[in-house]
Amino acid sequence: MLGIHQPATGGAKIRAPAVAGVFYPEDRQKLEETVRHLLASVRARGLTGVRAVIAPHAGYRYSGGVAAHSFKALSNLPEERYTVYLMGPAHYVPVYGVGLSRAHLFETPLGNVPVARARVEQLLALHEQYQTVEAAHKPEHCLEVELPFLQILFSDFQIVPMLFDQAADPVAAAQDLSEIMRADARSLIVVSSDLSHYHPYERAVQLDQRFLNAVVNGDIQAARAGEACGLLPILCLMEIARALGWTAHLLEYRNSGDAGGSRKEVVGYGAVAFTAEHY
Repeated sequence: MLGIHQPATGGAKIRAPAVAGVFYPEDRQKLEETVRHLLASVRARGLTGVRAVIAPHAGYRYSGGVAAHSFKALSNLPEERYTVYLMGPAHYVPVYGVGLSRAHLFETPLGNVPVARARVEQLLALHEQYQTVEAAHKPEHCLEVELPFLQILFSDFQIVPMLFDQAADPVAAAQDLSEIMRADARSLIVVSSDLSHYHPYERAVQLDQRFLNAVVNGDIQAARAGEACGLLPILCLMEIARALGWTAHLLEYRNSGDAGGSRKEVVGYGAVAFTAEHY
């Protein structure tokens, strides 16, 4: 399944990388080597029927090892053309709901990832909370940092880039996406989110473990108290999992203090996979 897909770009509207050389290597060869090394260093869990993962989005130095657990869970999927609903928080520009992009391609040093433009238009027609907000996608790192992992894993895939802000309705989005996931087994979800931010190490571990336990147990009410920056897309995914009978599996937890950062103020990182019984 490993490969890098780079389609032709003639006349295409391309969303350029914003954090190459900052969050991950800018050099193509170095980036590919880094991602392959991260994936190779993770033991496969043997999960089948994986439909969704939660992965962190800090710099690879800090969260790449945890993210590799998330994406390793996708490595057993059969060779197909996948549509990945890539969901994360809007850190920089308000989107007043769920911000989509009408770009043709998202670029990384490994090549260009096609946007599933028909799927974007489908969502725009479903609910007023979906809007195209290119200004929010232009500087945003949370979706971009997940793309190189997907590019190494899948030889052919397209994305639906989705940024949630505090005006988003995760329940309404879950209703829309549940129908899509039910109808198309080659649609996947990747939620990009870090966990608690800037607590002392021991407090962060306590908060993050409580939150991850709620996610794995499907306790949406308890999860709402979590401090994940991508809380709303995570809640959306939990609603989808409840509707479709998916099971959550905690794969890994660490924080920036485990990666050599200060333990006075840390950021938490978790890897979770969701599996369907019948796939």
